[in-house]
Amino acid sequence: MSKSLCSRLLLFSLVILALSTASFAQIGISVSFGPPALPVYTQPLCPAPGYLWVPGYWAWDPDFGDYYWVPGTWVLAPQVGYLWTPPWWGWSGGAYVFNAGYWGPTVGFYGGISYGFGYFGHGYEGGRWNNGQFYYNRSVNNINVTNIRNVYNVTVVNNNVNHVSYNSGPGGIEARPTAAEQAAERQQHIPPVEAQTQQVRAAAANQQLRASVNQGRPPIAATPKPGAFSGQGVVQAKAAGAPYHPPAKGAAPEANANRPAANEPARPANESAARPQTNVPRPSTPIHAQDIPEHSAPANPGASEAERQSQQRQQQLAAQQQQEHEKLQQQQEQDHQRMAQQKASTAQMQQMERQHQQQTAQMEQRHAQEQQQAARPAAPAAHNEPKSEPEKH
Repeated sequence: MSKSLCSRLLLFSLVILALSTASFAQIGISVSFGPPALPVYTQPLCPAPGYLWVPGYWAWDPDFGDYYWVPGTWVLAPQVGYLWTPPWWGWSGGAYVFNAGYWGPTVGFYGGISYGFGYFGHGYEGGRWNNGQFYYNRSVNNINVTNIRNVYNVTVVNNNVNHVSYNSGPGGIEARPTAAEQAAERQQHIPPVEAQTQQVRAAAANQQLRASVNQGRPPIAATPKPGAFSGQGVVQAKAAGAPYHPPAKGAAPEANANRPAANEPARPANESAARPQTNVPRPSTPIHAQDIPEHSAPANPGASEAERQSQQRQQQLAAQQQQEHEKLQQQQEQDHQRMAQQKASTAQMQQMERQHQQQTAQMEQRHAQEQQQAARPAAPAAHNEPKSEPEKH
């Protein structure tokens, strides 16, 4: 894999992690089949005061066309008073769409998914902030009271006993955000911290964490700290949450029938490495220029002269539109890089993605109109017949 491609994938993962949940909005990753069930595992011991539990979840690797498990772990909150809203998958527009997690003063909507250890579908029952200190609920957390004294014990009745890992769709959790969760989405958010990004990178690089390899039972289900994938405290899954039966490679149904198939032919060798080939169906509502298939025009060597001229016009237009397509893509990628360098806020990231979606939609609408115009047969040339002089009488 080229250095530029690795940099692009890393940037892409950082941008996705920086996006907050936005009720049922597609934010860049959509997959035609759902993630495996959440595995059954125990929570490692909390390492020290101030660490908050971040539950594990299934992420998507477009290079391998496979889900992989990001182990749960203990993470220091980015600031006092902030809690973690986990990421979640939801069925929308004919595909399973990823919604990233975020830090905020209130826990928002996370799909009604029961991640356990205080995250039972709505809110967080694992602890609370009090006078600048985080207090842990011992009934749902693994706490050593010798090292951590800020504890309390409140029994939590969990009526959401299942391992389903996505909202809506076939077999999904049927939950909708409460008024309080909708209000939480409008609050100030902080994207995942560097320690969480480190956890994602390490998980993506570990072949054993891919769902196709572990069949929904990851050998590393949770870690005592981010990036600590070996040694004392690492927890293995006891069992898969449910049997995992992914579609055969290349046989996954398309999330959008109007997009290229997952096994579309490889791109030319001279194409920019910033556009990696994936077998992820593109979102039903494209956000970026890279979500749009390349422009091309039909070729029919046996056509009539008029048809050949029409094809030539269409091919010239396709080449021009492809240049505009690539220019917009480069512009959007530069926006991503600038936002990552500036450590933009969640609100700024969301505003940028809305602008990108609007730019892409406007470009494609204009291109479609141009293609329709180019496909019309040229009007026959007018014949200039010599005018007859009026007869003189």
